[in-house]
Amino acid sequence: MRSGEELDGFEGEASSTSMISGASSPYQPTTEPVSQRRGLAGLRCDPDYLRGAPGGLKVAQVILALIAFICIETIMECSPCEGLYFFEFVSCSAFVVTGVLLILFSLNLHMRIPQINWNLTIFGFLATAVYAANTFLAVQKWRVSIHQQSANDYIRARTESRDVDGRPEIQRLDT
Repeated sequence: MRSGEELDGFEGEASSTSMISGASSPYQPTTEPVSQRRGLAGLRCDPDYLRGAPGGLKVAQVILALIAFICIETIMECSPCEGLYFFEFVSCSAFVVTGVLLILFSLNLHMRIPQINWNLTIFGFLATAVYAANTFLAVQKWRVSIHQQSANDYIRARTESRDVDGRPEIQRLDT
């Protein structure tokens, strides 16, 4: 039969003597710092970020996007509304995305999510803006070509109608 001291570490439990013994214990303290996740506790606003250029720009962007969205919502009637809807989408999206980024950076939440490379994320937004500008220019070019096509069709129709008047062999339907 085993004595009381022998039963202390029995069945995978660490005995109090092995924890105190030091070098011979398999339960040595780790040399890596253990990060404690506190959730959203201890959130504080970073006034240095808000006073700096990036924070000030984000605050201005959020305010201007909100003003633009409010202004677009006050319009009661529109004849061609496609541009209006696009502006509404852009202003609302800018308000939401920039507002979320402002909250993330001003509360230092980006430090709690180290898995995301935030500089690369901002680059992704810049790349998206460049693609959006390219799309805008392509749509403008397409609209101009459609307008020119319709103008050419009008000129061709006018020219053909004049040719009918000048050619007596073609009978007019209204006579």
